Amino acid sequence: MSERILRVEGLGKSFGGLRALESLDFTVSDQQIKSFIGPNGAGKTTLFNVITGIFSPTEGTFEFVGRTLNGVKLHAIARLGISRTFQNLALFGNMTALENVMLARHIRTTTGIFGAGLRLPGMRLEERRIQERALEELRFMGLENRAMAEATSLPMGEQRLLEIARALATQPRLLLLDEPAAGLNMRETAKLSETIRRIRERGITVMLVEHDMNLVMEISDEVLVLNHGKKIAEGSPKEIQRNPEVIAAYLGEEAGDA
Repeated sequence: MSERILRVEGLGKSFGGLRALESLDFTVSDQQIKSFIGPNGAGKTTLFNVITGIFSPTEGTFEFVGRTLNGVKLHAIARLGISRTFQNLALFGNMTALENVMLARHIRTTTGIFGAGLRLPGMRLEERRIQERALEELRFMGLENRAMAEATSLPMGEQRLLEIARALATQPRLLLLDEPAAGLNMRETAKLSETIRRIRERGITVMLVEHDMNLVMEISDEVLVLNHGKKIAEGSPKEIQRNPEVIAAYLGEEAGDA
């Protein structure tokens, strides 16, 4: 049986009188692809924000490889091995693709970004290593030929891949992808599907928030359905597709319409 690397118990998050997450329980197993679906406002991105330390939970606990993360800061969570992408692209547009990935890699260095900027003694060798690792991630994503291009000059599909490369540069064990197929065409989505599988082959667990139901049902090991911050269903893609409540509320007549 695969190790459970993330455990969420009784998780809740409120913003004033608004309950964004309520009594949420689930686990994520090592090297699993687990998707989270539901309509806008269901709490999916809020969940990702809690797990990555952007928000603190109002109640409940969540553990990563046995360590409770309640109250742990954003950068500390990233160092522990959790990384993410964002629904709205968060690239540094005045930097090249390579520089974007290098910037993320500094979290795994002994000098950090400020030491590198000061060019302190011994930093040049480490900077070369950072560059080499960043190039490896760009190569993995098929973007090696775009390394020196300004990030925001890239087409939407390549910007999505660049953000994933940047997240991979932090050397995560758990990668959270927030709507990575948003704005992509069918060819780009097919490439994304292949990429997510290859990420799992690297030993990385993937949590996916996505509205493209064809993609979700194709690559997921498990799917969890949220509505108004509550879990209404959880299971294999086939179980979710057969669940009457899910079909009525989210999937409609065709999975691709959700």
